[in-house]
Amino acid sequence: MDDFVCQTLNDWGLSEWIETFREQGVDKKYLYCLEDQDVGELISKVGPRAHFRKKLRQLKEEQNRNEDTSPISVPIEQEQKNTTVQAEVQPSTSDGGKRKLDQEEFNKRKPTAKRFRRSIAASLPELRIQSNVKNVMTHVLAKLHYQENTTLNSFLRDKIRDLETDRRELVGVFGKTGAGKTSLINALIDERKLLPSGDVDACTSVMIKVEANMYNTKYEAHIEFITKEEWKDELWSVSQFQENEKDDEDDDYQDVAEKLSALYGEEWKEKSSEQLMDPKYFKEIPEFLQSTGKILSCETAKELSAKMIKYTRTESNHGGERGIKRWYWPLVKCVTVKVPHDFPQHITLVDLPGNGDRNKSRDTMWKGVVGNCSTVWIVTEINRAASEKESWEILKSVSSLLGNGGECRYIHFICTKSDVIEDSTDHSADLQAEILRRNIKVKEAVRKEFNKLHKIKKHFSDDSFKVYTVSSKEFLKPKALNAENTEIPKLQDFLQNLNDSHSETLNYVSGAHGILSLIHGARLKKEPGIHTEVYENLKRNIALQLVPVQKAMGRACLVFEKCLCQGVERSKSSCEKKLNNFLYPRGKSGSSYHRTLKSVFKSGGVYKPKKGKQINLNMKLTLFLTDSIDEEFKKTFP
Repeated sequence: MDDFVCQTLNDWGLSEWIETFREQGVDKKYLYCLEDQDVGELISKVGPRAHFRKKLRQLKEEQNRNEDTSPISVPIEQEQKNTTVQAEVQPSTSDGGKRKLDQEEFNKRKPTAKRFRRSIAASLPELRIQSNVKNVMTHVLAKLHYQENTTLNSFLRDKIRDLETDRRELVGVFGKTGAGKTSLINALIDERKLLPSGDVDACTSVMIKVEANMYNTKYEAHIEFITKEEWKDELWSVSQFQENEKDDEDDDYQDVAEKLSALYGEEWKEKSSEQLMDPKYFKEIPEFLQSTGKILSCETAKELSAKMIKYTRTESNHGGERGIKRWYWPLVKCVTVKVPHDFPQHITLVDLPGNGDRNKSRDTMWKGVVGNCSTVWIVTEINRAASEKESWEILKSVSSLLGNGGECRYIHFICTKSDVIEDSTDHSADLQAEILRRNIKVKEAVRKEFNKLHKIKKHFSDDSFKVYTVSSKEFLKPKALNAENTEIPKLQDFLQNLNDSHSETLNYVSGAHGILSLIHGARLKKEPGIHTEVYENLKRNIALQLVPVQKAMGRACLVFEKCLCQGVERSKSSCEKKLNNFLYPRGKSGSSYHRTLKSVFKSGGVYKPKKGKQINLNMKLTLFLTDSIDEEFKKTFP
């Protein structure tokens, strides 16, 4: 078997069949000769077999097209390509010494090719190793299936299944409505029409994850719903408002009313909560009533975008020109979008709405995802990047989840719409130069603001923080900027490097080695007296090694206890002042603030108003305790 077949099967998401193809001696030459009957013998499962046949047919068609092409046309195209690249890399120098791109060549320039590559295909020996080990573990799991259901066998079966769970690097994308998050993600994956964007009266309402589709060539949206019980609770809360003289200005009431209007139109005002659970309202989404997920599958990004908009977006006119009668986003917990091209396979981009959610399960999921993000992107428009309060508030609000106990290693501040220069009449290279000068100033201003956030800087070094000035519009359809200066390629490179640092093969093989070692140890011949001797030796060695561990842990505990005692004293002296500042803030009083206070206490001390930042009374009161151990926590658990 040659590398071509191995890499092809991997690219088609059929790596588990590599060993079968190798055993049957299928190399590149024989791959093109395979008939339907041969495929049936090589691939036993219907789904993968159909997928393979389709991909093989496309591969053969592509080969036939290449054979029909004139032999001389390929070198000519290659030469033109090389010339274009050279023209881009070496800007001409004018008499004044300024470097400029030739305007005529610049206008002809096409966007740069996609930078992403499936890094696993670059290491074929790794791929072969992983394939071999997977076959071994599949064989072991099959044997365990027919053995006695002991505690050990049950443990081994679970561990082998866990090997298939591939851990992904999460990149959390934050930013207020209109900042350009959706356009940024579309540009990164080079799909202008995938995630819906651009409507002034619309915003993303649910968490959207974007990752590679490793199993087929379709664009897919995997929709996860909240539970029926959670929706019944929302409906019950409306009935309580209606019984207790509802206040139209109450944030909680407005929030639920918006959701009900999206799903039921105006009908909900005349119906009881029991009537609103009638199955007729959920005909299009029986999966919600069955407590299962829904999968939308399409051939193109544009088609998927049109289908999933009702599950992800809030629109003020609830349908408007789109002709949508029911919007299902109030019932959605999360949507995972899978793209079929070479997006890094170990990366998941997460478009996070706002800073938390008022639905309890969505908010729990939101906090869990934020805590697991290895990278956080704060997205804001470039014209007010340094002074935009909401962006910095988002960073501050998530800092407690990112720092001690979180997995975040990088914070990137991404300033969007860098192509927009107010009152500029310049064109071409002059405009590009003006944009680049402005970008440098913005980066300096943002970094200066970040340096003022002393609490966040305690957790993150200067190397962890980077500022990017991007233009999604110019990257997808260039006019004034070349691709490198849109800085989208820099973000693509970052994602690729993050992906390449993740070794799926190493994780799988080391996990399999541990399982096989345990099985081997359990099967060793039991000789009288040997176990007792081994046990005593192990017991003695463990006792010796535990002493220094216990001493180190004891020292750490004493230090934390001392820090916390100091925090308690500071809390005692400052708690009343903190509470008074919260209960009686300057410039806020009367019934509207009383409603806010009521909502804070009803929701257990943490409240997310419809507008403005989240109120977290618990965090205010425990701040001195968490602050007192911050430095020591970082030293103890680096």
